[in-house]
Amino acid sequence: MKAIRWSALIVCAAALIVHAGPRMSAQATGCKGTNVLSPSEKTDGWTLLFDGATKAGWHGYNKQDLAAWAIEDCALKTVGVSSNYGSDKRADLITDREFTNFELRFEWKASKGGNSGVMYGVVEDPKYDAAWKTGPEYQLIDDVDFHIKLEPDRTAGSNYSMHAPDAAQKVLKPVGEWNTTRLVVRGSHVEHWLNEKKVLEFERWTPAWNTLRDSGKWKTAPDYGKAKTGRIAIQDHGSIFWFRNVKIRPLAE
Repeated sequence: MKAIRWSALIVCAAALIVHAGPRMSAQATGCKGTNVLSPSEKTDGWTLLFDGATKAGWHGYNKQDLAAWAIEDCALKTVGVSSNYGSDKRADLITDREFTNFELRFEWKASKGGNSGVMYGVVEDPKYDAAWKTGPEYQLIDDVDFHIKLEPDRTAGSNYSMHAPDAAQKVLKPVGEWNTTRLVVRGSHVEHWLNEKKVLEFERWTPAWNTLRDSGKWKTAPDYGKAKTGRIAIQDHGSIFWFRNVKIRPLAE
């Protein structure tokens, strides 16, 4: 009888260890303390856009399937299924809510040669096949090992294909390390921050901005950058990326 009881205890203990494994692993990778707001952040009006455990508050652009997105070690992860925008295996992740004037903060890290971005002022409508057709993009990319040489206005921290970041201020961490982004949108004024350094600021809808938009990549996307209110999107460009500590607060214009 004692032998039977001891055997049962050993089996139960083994089961508990196996069951606890993922939780122990998650704690070991530094999940504790991420995706939370401090008391002062709450007072200042910050809210989390990602709870660290689910995709609540987000959906696929134009209701695309979210199989290309996973949650790993308390981070949102693009699994890198396909870089083809026509593929049903990829999807830009966009917020359920819309925003006008705001400060957005998040941490991100790239895989080698990875390419992604965060867009704002995104209009969700079946007549647009991708979020970038309407939303300006804070570019996220591996500048060092991307497969082609990047123009300055397509490097990390740029306003993609519009404005280049200030190389003198820019510090991009190596692949596999977390970068911190801050995006400020207040009326026509926009600021890009990377790792606590302001690398770019510009004014939207000025004659110079309109000329730049209409003469480059966006001449075939006539509604690019026009919306004052829209959703925030995280781009799935077929690369593996991770995102955490995604938080936002409204700003007065």
